[in-house]
Amino acid sequence: MKAKKIVALLTVTAMTVGMLAGCGNKENAATEKSTESSTSTTTESTTDAGTDLSGTEISFLNSKGEIQTALEKMAVSFQDETGITVEIIACGAGESPYTKITSAYNSGTAPTMAMLDTTDIVALAKDHAIDLSSEKWVSECENQVTKIEDKVYSFPFCVEGRGLIYSKAAIEDTLGTEFDPASINSYDALKQLLESLRAKGMENPVVISKEDWSLGAHQLGFIYDTYDGTTAGSADLISQLEAGTLKVEDYERFNQFTDTLDLLLQYNINGKDPLGALYEQDPIFLADGDAAIWANGCWAWPNIADSGASAEDEYGFLPYVLGNDTADFANNGIQAAASKQVMIDATQATETEIAAAKEFLNWIVYSETGQKMLVEDAAIIPACGNNTNAALDPLGKDIQSKMAEGKTFSSSFIAPSDHWSVLGAAMQKYIAGQSSKEELATEIDTYWTSQNK
Repeated sequence: MKAKKIVALLTVTAMTVGMLAGCGNKENAATEKSTESSTSTTTESTTDAGTDLSGTEISFLNSKGEIQTALEKMAVSFQDETGITVEIIACGAGESPYTKITSAYNSGTAPTMAMLDTTDIVALAKDHAIDLSSEKWVSECENQVTKIEDKVYSFPFCVEGRGLIYSKAAIEDTLGTEFDPASINSYDALKQLLESLRAKGMENPVVISKEDWSLGAHQLGFIYDTYDGTTAGSADLISQLEAGTLKVEDYERFNQFTDTLDLLLQYNINGKDPLGALYEQDPIFLADGDAAIWANGCWAWPNIADSGASAEDEYGFLPYVLGNDTADFANNGIQAAASKQVMIDATQATETEIAAAKEFLNWIVYSETGQKMLVEDAAIIPACGNNTNAALDPLGKDIQSKMAEGKTFSSSFIAPSDHWSVLGAAMQKYIAGQSSKEELATEIDTYWTSQNK
């Protein structure tokens, strides 16, 4: 789907800062606060009173590989409580969720539910997803739902944030002084921090991962999301790029972004072979204190924890700083918005399977078990405000804190499904020194103007 068509179809309701008074993430030592609607240990039924869904088998495509085990555990608990079996299908490492789901549709093996990026939902919803506008949970997350022509076709599975993950212990142990993350609110402040870390013995304090999805979506994505901090603003920018009325090289945010990226690359612990970096190794650098900053998002916590970090350790987010204006919203907060969306198949699933899939979503939103497992086992920050379980991991806690303080911006840019792979490849060449800033800009310009053809 062309970008301008996506923009025309999509209306994303803006995130209300601080809406989540307590939504959260991971581990197993829970907060058991709940609202009246969340204390029930049974799900809100989506079917007629006499309908028995026990024994129904459904499937769920998972595009968040780091929570595969947690989702499988949730499926077991859901089956214990409802009798419905949910098969959790993993999207392979490096595999495009959009490619996987479209292949499944073409082969007649579509999953009952699919967790996809918002871009993919927009591309597929009208042809393949059921209308969920009348579901009760819409009122629990009305500030997070994505609407396509005023209809809700997907469940907002989680709120995710991204920026520069920092290890406070690694910084303070190296510098020998207390570190105030709020002090990093400009390019120059970040530069001074990195220089100080190197001078004190941490030669390469930054981790830059090579994955095209990380570079093409999460890093390059800052040029869109910081246009004005809103999804509507990012759509306006993309329309200009697509029409060719704005060249990315003439766009201030692109130049600020490449300046910051160049700075980070000077201190990249993977710098000797940027494209030989291993994602499995990247969090180990942070957990072991060999590096102090990783350009990534809250979804990386399970990887950091598996590398030896503790939920008691102090990790958090620095802004992906852009320029030296200390009053700039981009330099005082991080991007945090509803990201992964779950749609229910309308073309191959039976009515019973659709009812069972609705039951699973309601179980996540309304049952005590589902709410707690989403937060504690899957390390998710829920998009539904009735889930008051607090984050248990430091990255989730930091995002919740920043949301409450008004230090987040909610833009979630919408691009064609091949954006992250095509421009991710362009970014890979750039970080490897195989292309110049001008050549990167040309590839971005060409990508967007080609959407008109």
